[in-house]
Amino acid sequence: MSRVMLYLLLIILVFNGATLAKGRVRLGLEVLISERIELIRGKRIGLITNQTGVDSQLRSNIDILSKIPNVKLMTLFAPEHGIRGERMAGEYIKGYIDEETNLTVYSLYGETRKPTRDMLKDLDVIIFDIQDIGVRHYTYISTMALSMESAKENGIDFIVLDRPNPLGGVYVDGPVLEPEFGSFIGLYPIPNIHGMTVGELALLFNSEFRISARLTVVPMDGWKRDMKFDSTGLYWIISSPNIPNFETVLLYPCTGPIGDTYLSVGVGTTKPFHFVGAPYINPGRLIEELLKRKIRGVIFRPAYFIPRYSKFQNEVCKGVELFISDRGRFNPLETCLDILDVVYRLYRKNFNWGDRSNGRYLFDLSMGTDKVRKYIEAGMDKEEIIKIWKKDLEKFMSVRNKYLIYK
Repeated sequence: MSRVMLYLLLIILVFNGATLAKGRVRLGLEVLISERIELIRGKRIGLITNQTGVDSQLRSNIDILSKIPNVKLMTLFAPEHGIRGERMAGEYIKGYIDEETNLTVYSLYGETRKPTRDMLKDLDVIIFDIQDIGVRHYTYISTMALSMESAKENGIDFIVLDRPNPLGGVYVDGPVLEPEFGSFIGLYPIPNIHGMTVGELALLFNSEFRISARLTVVPMDGWKRDMKFDSTGLYWIISSPNIPNFETVLLYPCTGPIGDTYLSVGVGTTKPFHFVGAPYINPGRLIEELLKRKIRGVIFRPAYFIPRYSKFQNEVCKGVELFISDRGRFNPLETCLDILDVVYRLYRKNFNWGDRSNGRYLFDLSMGTDKVRKYIEAGMDKEEIIKIWKKDLEKFMSVRNKYLIYK
């Protein structure tokens, strides 16, 4: 064999090795089917899932589970956005018969957010298999926790098929939720960015908050804590209508809470959560002040956009578009504080903290506290705000360590 042929063969082997290395993560769904099938053999199953519940080859968990001999998939449970992910944020969902499978779909984002006794009466096991995005203020983990409670109350086993935390399992940050700010976007005292998989969270919820369900977590194979989603070899499936890709996931911890104030973050455009703006903002002035902050890992450009739905519908919004320039240095919550502080100081007459729910600002519910808002209003420096929430964060970290599955 010539040297050229050997060289080409070496390139092919290296490329294939890199491809295999990138695709080394096996999901909990795949581990269940290949190694833990005894958990569901002979059982009647209810499945909490949505469009993200696919294997690494994009095969639906509904299709997979419905074709396994001696396993009976009985019912489906729909979280916010529905089984197929077509419903908008906050949209009320009714139960229905799924036209693809002819299975009953019970809504967990309609009349109830917790499975009722009637919904569970013919089941032996509930399976939770949904791709989360790694932040507290996203409703899927609340659906999981309430369903675990219902499983306990009705004597039913609960299985979590684990999936990656797309933000990785190392970075943890933000205020730990204060109990009086508990809501469906944050039931328990964990920080905004918790650095845990849904399986690890289920273990923590079950023990620390005394749910005490008969819980089994089926771990992934090959996932490491330092992996962000685009290192897993898996395909990102739109997790809700305004989280279309992984880049949006990276920005969401920063711009998600901002979107609860009287600012648009681009929801209703083709790049949701990539913008911050409003009709009353001067983009040049905003960028000038942001540049003075020397914010790490992110750059801004002046932006003009028109949301076709949601806040400021069909109005021209002016502000900035965010681009992550260095993931290792980008701190989404610090950037969130900087942006809000600058806007609050520049546009105090126009800006307000947005809508309320049960007497609380949605922004406060997202942050899990009203202190961040009050500190910004008082003119406190960003570093001082972060220093205050670090105390509770350290306590959380010591609890969190007991439930980590992966290295």
